[in-house]
Amino acid sequence: MNANLIRPFYAMELMARAQKLEAEGRIVCHLEIGEPGGKPAQPVLDAVRGCLERPMGYTAAKGMPALRERLSRYYDERHGVSVSPERIVVTTGSSSGFILTFLAGFALGQRIAVTRPGYPAYLNIIASLNLSSVEIPVSPANGWRLTAADIEAAYERSPFEGLLVASPANPTGAVLERDELEAIIAICDRLGVRFISDEIYHGLNYAGADASALEFSQQHVIVNSFSKYYCMTGWRIGWLVLPEDLVRRAEMMAQSLFISASTVSQCAALEALDAGQEYDRRRDQYAENRLVLSEGLKKLGFGLAEPSDGAFYAYVDASAFTNDTMDFCTRMLDDAGVAATPGQDFDRTDGHKYVRFSYAGTREAIEMALERMGAFLS
Repeated sequence: MNANLIRPFYAMELMARAQKLEAEGRIVCHLEIGEPGGKPAQPVLDAVRGCLERPMGYTAAKGMPALRERLSRYYDERHGVSVSPERIVVTTGSSSGFILTFLAGFALGQRIAVTRPGYPAYLNIIASLNLSSVEIPVSPANGWRLTAADIEAAYERSPFEGLLVASPANPTGAVLERDELEAIIAICDRLGVRFISDEIYHGLNYAGADASALEFSQQHVIVNSFSKYYCMTGWRIGWLVLPEDLVRRAEMMAQSLFISASTVSQCAALEALDAGQEYDRRRDQYAENRLVLSEGLKKLGFGLAEPSDGAFYAYVDASAFTNDTMDFCTRMLDDAGVAATPGQDFDRTDGHKYVRFSYAGTREAIEMALERMGAFLS
């Protein structure tokens, strides 16, 4: 492990700092983490209560057969593709899914490309597993979207064996169009690069329907989670869809690394998959929040504050106020009681200019945060 490449997860550190302030009696507006507000749907809670009446032992390492079969049907219903339950592995959130994918799919020292800005855990997990990373910058000029041309140019400069892309993306909310995703998969196939599609924000798309990489290829890896759309962050439950050559390796690793995902969370997840109408209503609330936050941030003077197409984040330019958003976010939390995430979490090169705000909470919290920020910036 190259410990020098591992950085703190600043969103989590700001959250811990905010919780300490709350323990001291402060009221904090939480816009720092991508955690949906509210409880899971009622059938999910009912399923958990039912678990209390029977033993909850280990499941198979790949997960409960009923859940894997339901996830197989999910892809048929949403994307019109057939996926064998045997290729599905239920995981302890998407985090263990990335670990299993990297360990099963890549040899020691191989290189995995990611976008910059991007989810900070990508780089930290890659470094922890003695793999190498390649960062491909994306820019607001192209809506923060990666292109096939970007990939080919980066590969020519420094070849890599894997490419990990999220759509909708964290922190930018950028969504790849169907033809853009298809072109990315085609260039990966031509270059012999294993593609990993992070689809954990599927269902949170305000510009159209989500496209899954499975619609274009069955030879790559899908990572998904119940955390975001299904409002189950603390339940730590997710899944992988793997190509056949990785299934057995990932299963054996899961047996020893994790034994199995939480049985209670698996029972809850099974019910969540049939509660889409409830979660769509919550997505509509996020859509309203995104407009409130966007308009408020623009009035305060933040740049690049137009509403994002997906997820529940605004990744905005704060250079009108600071050239060090780490310091800016720390002071804004301590002085104004507003928690946001510095761009250094997502971009170790240019992130000092940016701040990510989450609009996954309540409208009231967003409006209070905007009012407090107005006073803080005046």
